[in-house]
Amino acid sequence: MMIDAFTEYLLREKNYSPLTIKAYHSDLQEFSDYVLKEFDSDSINDVNYAQIRSWIVTLVESGILNRTINRKTSSLNSYYKFLMKTQTISVNPLAKHKVLKTGKKVQIPFSEAELNTVISSLQSETDFEGLRNKLIVELFYATGIRRIELIQIKLSNLDLSNKTLKVIGKRNKERYIPLINSVVETAKAYLIERNNLETISDKEFLLLTKKGLKIYENLVYRIINDYFSKASSKVKKSPHILRHSFATHLLNQGANLNAVKELLGHTSLAATQVYTHNSIAELKKVYSNAHPRSKKE
Repeated sequence: MMIDAFTEYLLREKNYSPLTIKAYHSDLQEFSDYVLKEFDSDSINDVNYAQIRSWIVTLVESGILNRTINRKTSSLNSYYKFLMKTQTISVNPLAKHKVLKTGKKVQIPFSEAELNTVISSLQSETDFEGLRNKLIVELFYATGIRRIELIQIKLSNLDLSNKTLKVIGKRNKERYIPLINSVVETAKAYLIERNNLETISDKEFLLLTKKGLKIYENLVYRIINDYFSKASSKVKKSPHILRHSFATHLLNQGANLNAVKELLGHTSLAATQVYTHNSIAELKKVYSNAHPRSKKE
């Protein structure tokens, strides 16, 4: 089945995370079910744009957000590009499709005070899970890495003597991130407790569960959400917000945009520029407090 071949391609060639692949597969299966029900066809390989458009209209009428619909059609588009690449089809039915309009999604970063509150609450941790959770929070805020990048960190990627971390990003792209002293000290304390675990199955990975297995995405989300729920009233409290906080706080302190781009592992500067929104807000506040004319007004 071509859908299975496609998901295998995403895993082996594109190095997508299991969660992302699951989302792609779910979108394709949903469309397959629709095509079977509405057009009595058991294959989505030979559909035309009118049929896809009919599905999109059905999604809109059911109240699904345009952003979600765009994600679903993007999954379809990637699938048809794969079919083109394997010469299974000669025309991509979504080649001329235009995405639905969506409002700008503003990600509100944690404030420095909120970050300091959480980190301070972790200072007294001395057992394995406490030190692991502390290291997770500090790594996110000190490096800006993605959740999947954190999970995939291997012991060999961590160089405490040179205070650097090798991160494997999207499409297996490597980047090196410097580590601040507090992260190095937390890592050293965590490694001592890690070595004392009774059994370790996933020996090559840095961050483990107390059963010695590699940590997983839901666990990481739960850890971040639990700690920040006690310090922040923001609606969204996810690992990705810590990535936003890392970038925004660096820019607020005058960091070069290109340097932040490299640290985040972005391929284009445009992806990094979304973080300048909050940086500009900070500049406006400084300007308002400092400019003589502004103070008079």
